Amino acid sequence: MAVRSWLFVPGDSEKKLDKIGGTAADVVILDLEDSVATDNKGRARDMVGSWLAAHRAKVTDGKRMGRWVRINALDSRDWREDLVAVLPGGPDGIMLPKSAGPESVTQLNAELWELEQRAGLPSGSVKIMPLVSETAAAAISIPSYATASLPRLAGLTWGAEDLSAAIGASRKRGPDGQWTDTFRFARVQTLLTAHARGVMAIDTLHADFSDEAGLRRAAENSRGDGFAGMLAIHPAQVPVINAAFTPSESELTEARAIVEAFAAQPDAGTLQIDGRMIDRPHLTLAQRILGNSI
Repeated sequence: MAVRSWLFVPGDSEKKLDKIGGTAADVVILDLEDSVATDNKGRARDMVGSWLAAHRAKVTDGKRMGRWVRINALDSRDWREDLVAVLPGGPDGIMLPKSAGPESVTQLNAELWELEQRAGLPSGSVKIMPLVSETAAAAISIPSYATASLPRLAGLTWGAEDLSAAIGASRKRGPDGQWTDTFRFARVQTLLTAHARGVMAIDTLHADFSDEAGLRRAAENSRGDGFAGMLAIHPAQVPVINAAFTPSESELTEARAIVEAFAAQPDAGTLQIDGRMIDRPHLTLAQRILGNSI
């Protein structure tokens, strides 16, 4: 399943929930946390649970849309009620905000085992993706996810907004539009740790949804740096993200040529293609590009 675009949808908005089918998002994240006011939490749970039950096998343009839920943080009073409400709908995964480290994922994992059984879901079928950078302590512990025993871990993603508030940062980007050192550190740690663990690395969102040019640059840089996908906060961002994370025809042609060349000479360490020296790392990248093609 493609994982290029991960679209947040407020769980208490009937209008926005009804429009999910019209988006081209690879994954929808039904949000019970930041986008839902405290007084609406119960209503949002009911609405998200109903949406999941009605869209167990949602297929758009011949592909299945991933169905995830962002629950409330583990230090809230809401997260267990969130899980009870949404697990019967069989979501693909739970996004865990404000994760303090692997111990937070372990705590959520323990709760999911029981609720899966109660809902008649296969054990371990509901995956977990933590937001790993939302406090200073969490941000400096990101590498610990690489070696912890976390069987449900599907990927890692990060966010800048909560971290900036936690540390009192008055800016997140410099005059050139690039992340400042603190946020670049969290982003790089997320990327490398996810790859070290062998799970998805999903980049954070571009907050200004009206800035299409800025989003395109951010998404292209994200894919170029090695992320598998990117968060989105508005349906208009989805086509831009999908395009940035979809290999071009020229990339696919070159990747096929590299794979075919090594298939013809499987014992070779290096080869020449069109006057260029190609070695095993090029083969690995080519295989990744072909594997990510839609």
